[in-house]
Amino acid sequence: MSRPLPSRSNSSQGGFVRVNGKIRAREVRVIGLDGKQVGVLSLGDALTLARQHGVDLVEVAPTATPPVCRLVDYGKFRYEQAKREKESRKHQHAGRVKEIQLSVKIDPHDLGIKLAHAIDFLCEDMKVKAVLRFRGRELAHTELGFQVINKFLQDLAPYGRVDFEPKLAGRNITVVVSPLPRQKRARKPDEAGQPVSQTPTPSAPVASPAIPRPPAPARGPVAPTGSPASETESGGFVNNPFANLNLPGS
Repeated sequence: MSRPLPSRSNSSQGGFVRVNGKIRAREVRVIGLDGKQVGVLSLGDALTLARQHGVDLVEVAPTATPPVCRLVDYGKFRYEQAKREKESRKHQHAGRVKEIQLSVKIDPHDLGIKLAHAIDFLCEDMKVKAVLRFRGRELAHTELGFQVINKFLQDLAPYGRVDFEPKLAGRNITVVVSPLPRQKRARKPDEAGQPVSQTPTPSAPVASPAIPRPPAPARGPVAPTGSPASETESGGFVNNPFANLNLPGS
């Protein structure tokens, strides 16, 4: 019984699967279509058997001696493998708990952001643990903290159920929310097709009242006072210094 040839790289790791001619072992242990072992065959005989059934020879256990190969359609094999990986990731998420920190004086905008994070966690099948911590003299008004917690739980009601009622332990109010089943859970806000808010039509600008303008000066040949070059309608000069002189022959 031969051993598989040593691999030149780590290609057999990280999800890589050898199929048909890429299998390097001389002999393989074959599992038939019905899930029962056929036996140890040479690689050539195993490939011939796979061709006769119209399927592929897929190496499912490369580290075994000899390697274990299965007669199966490679596309179907990849689909089943991806489905198993998805189910395993789902179970891993189901056991995870995400913590959300709250406070008595939390801003409404910050509360909305934390609420969106909690909805994302619940839609990914993860639990949410909400913790509200009192600081200083806030512990004298625990009813305000319970109001914040109850408002938070009310907004999460379409996505999860409360495992136990909020309880005060020391300076903290703690509550755990588990996701609802997918068929009973509301869709995520980004997947629900929220309508786009319409921008209001700007109103027509209001005309400002007209400011009366002073009347335009009358146009005419009126010249400024003291201008020696200005003429009157009769053709003479205004303020002519030589008007009163007695010239000879005049």
